Amino acid sequence: MTHRILIAATALAFAPLAAQAHDEIVACTNAVLKAYPGTVVKLEVKTENKATVYEFDVQKADGSAWDIECDAATAKVSEVEQEVSPTDAKWTSKVKVSEADAKATALKAFPGTVVETEYEIEPNGALSYEFDIKGNDGKEYKVEVDAVTGKVVESSVEMAQIGQG
Repeated sequence: MTHRILIAATALAFAPLAAQAHDEIVACTNAVLKAYPGTVVKLEVKTENKATVYEFDVQKADGSAWDIECDAATAKVSEVEQEVSPTDAKWTSKVKVSEADAKATALKAFPGTVVETEYEIEPNGALSYEFDIKGNDGKEYKVEVDAVTGKVVESSVEMAQIGQG
């Protein structure tokens, strides 16, 4: 009986947080799809600099794939990156750092196992490798390494994922 009361009390305590997250996701989905019409194929919830960020993987009608981040607190699009193939001319014409070297840099900063690699182009033309790393500490990290300089330019902790990938 005490166990059921504890579960009910916990559910009631977290209900406002669930409602807030729902409202944030709806607002961010609307903002993302208004700016970048397409189909959301994946949603990731992550923490960047102590702030909650939703990252949407959007497939546009032309077949192009985009990673679009939205600040949970403001529902504003905060970052846009096009996903490309490592053989795409937009990638191969500018890349200076090998995938192996970039991977080594990411793993030095966040030891673990790389479970996914993406090749991304920012609107300003900057290239980055994005590695999803299952950390030795059990957390999942997203680490971006600049494909020209070889430096880590962004990292976050992934808290949840819905969708393919």
